[in-house]
Amino acid sequence: MSSSVRGGPSRAFSFLLGSTAASNLADGVLKVGAPLLAVSMTRSPAEVSLIGTATTLPWLLLALPAGAVADRMDRRRVMAVANLLRAGVLLGIATVLLLGVRNLWVLSVAVLLAGVAEVFADTCAQAVLPMTVPRERIAWANGRVVGTQTVGNDFLGAPLAGLLVGALPAAILGAPALLYGAAALLLSGMRGAYRPARPPAPETAREAGGGKPDWMREIGEAMRFLWGHRFLRVLAVSAGMLNLANAAYFAVFVLWAVGDGSAIGIPSSRYGLMMTALAAGALVGSLVSARVTVLLGEGRTLVVAWLADVLLLLVPVIAPVEWALYPTAVLLGVFGAAANVLVISTRQRLIPDALLGRVNSVYRLIGMGGMPLGAALGGLVGELGLQIVFYGAVGVGLIAVGLVWRALTDRISEPLTSAPKISDISRSR
Repeated sequence: MSSSVRGGPSRAFSFLLGSTAASNLADGVLKVGAPLLAVSMTRSPAEVSLIGTATTLPWLLLALPAGAVADRMDRRRVMAVANLLRAGVLLGIATVLLLGVRNLWVLSVAVLLAGVAEVFADTCAQAVLPMTVPRERIAWANGRVVGTQTVGNDFLGAPLAGLLVGALPAAILGAPALLYGAAALLLSGMRGAYRPARPPAPETAREAGGGKPDWMREIGEAMRFLWGHRFLRVLAVSAGMLNLANAAYFAVFVLWAVGDGSAIGIPSSRYGLMMTALAAGALVGSLVSARVTVLLGEGRTLVVAWLADVLLLLVPVIAPVEWALYPTAVLLGVFGAAANVLVISTRQRLIPDALLGRVNSVYRLIGMGGMPLGAALGGLVGELGLQIVFYGAVGVGLIAVGLVWRALTDRISEPLTSAPKISDISRSR
């Protein structure tokens, strides 16, 4: 553990939070701006979905190596290098756009390379947070982090992207490049080392590795831990199904909402406002999640939040009018952020620090690995009809919520009255 943690965790956490704010503002501009830029180039669902696929594909390919890196190297330094790399890549491709090259494949390459760096940065960010605050304040810290991410991604980044895409398309990549550079600079304020303690592997473990490289053996150890942990396993699978469904839904939702030929018919500038409404709700959800969990219990809070999020996806499909879009986005933000804080805090509490990066990466491979597949599937099915994608996504989401509910009720005889804690249930193997 770093000296900054022993001497004053508030300083390290403050700089981590500042870096998170800068990088997530960049994420917000890129997340909303890239699809809007793509829609200005084509109206094909399959082609537009390339952006969603390219953004999330690195999680499928690199989540496991990123976890091994997070448990072997200084987590702060990995985050800084990742931010500098994506700043350089985006600045270079923004220059290409300034020269007049507006090509969907160039844009896809930009978000793909930024996504590669994001995998390493985000994996290390979740693993380093418990090194900056006492264990009993992890939920509080995650609430602040999720709130900051929400403000950057959606509250500020989304409307900014809507303005930039019409005024200066190259700024969709150039502005995030500058912000990622600032995020790397802020991490220098986290004094000390943030490399996790690594106990020596026993001889039997080395023998069991069969001559495999250390990082492969370590990833295998993380896989066995997660798969042997009953509730974490169910949680990862359910999260994967939900993320696949959401990726398919939102990969083509911009075609449903934006433009004269769309069902809702809003201009690109007001699409950013929808994301701002989502952010307002998410900010509330991230701040009240801990209090609601105390009142209702962790298990019930998670199920209700995920179920509400899935059902709310039906509203823009059943009522494709602009006035219904914004309150729906607010509620999506509230329930989504509350569930996110609860899930992240649970993982950080249950996974040993020496395994945190690797187990988190295995979890996120399962939980987020389906996103590029979902985005690609959403584009292909969307050629047949956007509503098929939307209703299919809701169906998959309901199955995922049912899996979590069953995992809870299998272990607790009266879940509706006892309001069980996830940590109590997940101790079984």
